[in-house]
Amino acid sequence: MPVEIDFLTAGPAAGLREEARQAIAAAPRSERLEEYAKAIGRAPKEALAELAAATGIAIANELRIDEAAKPILPARLAADFQVVPLKVNDSPEAELHLAVSWPPDDTLADWVRTFTHRELRWHLAPPDKVQQLIRDNYGVGAGSLDLADAADVALHESLGDTDADEDAAVVRFVSDVITQAIEDGATDIHFEPQEGQLRIRYRVDGLLVPVPLPENLLRFQDAIISRLKIMARLNISEKRLPQDGRIAFRVDGASLDIRVSTIPTIYAESVSLRLLNLRKEAYTMDRIGLDADERERITRVLDSPHGIVLVTGPTGSGKSTSLNAFLRQINSTDLRIVTVEDPIEYEVPGANQIQVRPEIGLTFASTLRHILRQDPDVIMVGEVRDRETADIAIRASLTGHLVFTTLHTNDAPGAITRLIDMGIEPFLIASAIELVIAQRLVRRLCPQCARSAPVEPKKLLESLAVLGLEPSAAEGVTELKSPVGCDHCRGTGFRGRIGLFEILRPNEEMHDLIVRRESTRALARCAQKHGMRTLTQSGWAKVLAGETTIDEVVRIISVNDR
Repeated sequence: MPVEIDFLTAGPAAGLREEARQAIAAAPRSERLEEYAKAIGRAPKEALAELAAATGIAIANELRIDEAAKPILPARLAADFQVVPLKVNDSPEAELHLAVSWPPDDTLADWVRTFTHRELRWHLAPPDKVQQLIRDNYGVGAGSLDLADAADVALHESLGDTDADEDAAVVRFVSDVITQAIEDGATDIHFEPQEGQLRIRYRVDGLLVPVPLPENLLRFQDAIISRLKIMARLNISEKRLPQDGRIAFRVDGASLDIRVSTIPTIYAESVSLRLLNLRKEAYTMDRIGLDADERERITRVLDSPHGIVLVTGPTGSGKSTSLNAFLRQINSTDLRIVTVEDPIEYEVPGANQIQVRPEIGLTFASTLRHILRQDPDVIMVGEVRDRETADIAIRASLTGHLVFTTLHTNDAPGAITRLIDMGIEPFLIASAIELVIAQRLVRRLCPQCARSAPVEPKKLLESLAVLGLEPSAAEGVTELKSPVGCDHCRGTGFRGRIGLFEILRPNEEMHDLIVRRESTRALARCAQKHGMRTLTQSGWAKVLAGETTIDEVVRIISVNDR
């Protein structure tokens, strides 16, 4: 095993240009391989192989944490130096195998020897794999809260913590948790005080995922909650009542808008963070999961000069994303588009977007009245929450405006009966509504690892029955795509989500049913008779296309939703 060297000054990297070596030295250890790869014009994988050849340090074949050796390294040391103990079969107990994302220097070797007398065996590994091992085994924010429990204060002084205290550690930890959530593609972060623990969970692709955390987290619980409230500019002394606020979090040079909500529980305040769209990504009709026939049906209505387009579904079903895609589809210089939203999740170039502020009287209804005096062609109302807003939106559509809005109902026909329940006259609804779209989001199979697998006929028929589909739908189906799990999808088998859509366009027969105040079931039967594909049918089509699984569709939709 070679003696550890400073690769930047004594290895092959010393032959690089000065500015390149400085960029590598200034980068965090987790990013040095990428900088080195840029400097030598290689892909990161090739650069790692060159590092291994130049230093004589082998690349780790299998990355498994050594649970017995894990307590040897403080979390702060593992996080700052990107080093983890490896489990290597048939290795003498006197040896400690360590995986690093960058060749070790004397400083790292000296620090490790401070905590163990075992002989050190170094291995190179991809930075993302090392970071994942640190996160999974030492917790998110590993090392941030390690200050109070570290036996060797000199370690923290060496790593730049000469004036660090408990408050600074908490600040770092909260930032680490939010940053990791962004990297994982989470939409929400939940800080949940439980008996004897503070649980933190991310919502990724619609599912709650427990976050691995440092062992000493509980003692910092109050400080963490207070830090979140300070960031959201909430009253930290008020712990008996719910509070709402916002955080502007800076990451990669961009500002992320975070909605914060606190509620009192029996143990402490529970804090939920909603991460709004960071990169203001442009979603197209194709990207949200609409197939060619669905896009064609919707586009015909989007070309209409007036009427209401309603998108329905539960919270988190992608309604705002769909409306954004529709606006981008029709956006042009000859249309004046005005939106009123809470919050503004996506920026639409050229549109006039308004954020409601109920505390000063800027509500959906009051704003909508003023919008009508602004000569708009297209109006988007984030949500119909009351009869007043619904009434103004209906009348706006009848006076020559194309109106987009959302409503909380289980299916498309239910949106019509919901408006009637709110007190809107049925004849106005029948005249105004051009299109109703109910939608859900299901996890999309990872394109990197999804594989076809034989189906179990009995299980498939049971799933179809749960969805209310006929057994004939399974005829000729012998295999379907199934999840496997890989690095690309973090072992889940899924990456991202795709929409399921139920599209209803009222016709003359349905107009009569609406005016007669017929039930949701009657409207649904009429719509299906005239070609409406239900949510379950849309889901089954996505399963046959290999985009998701039948279990995912069953998880999101049941017969109660139909």
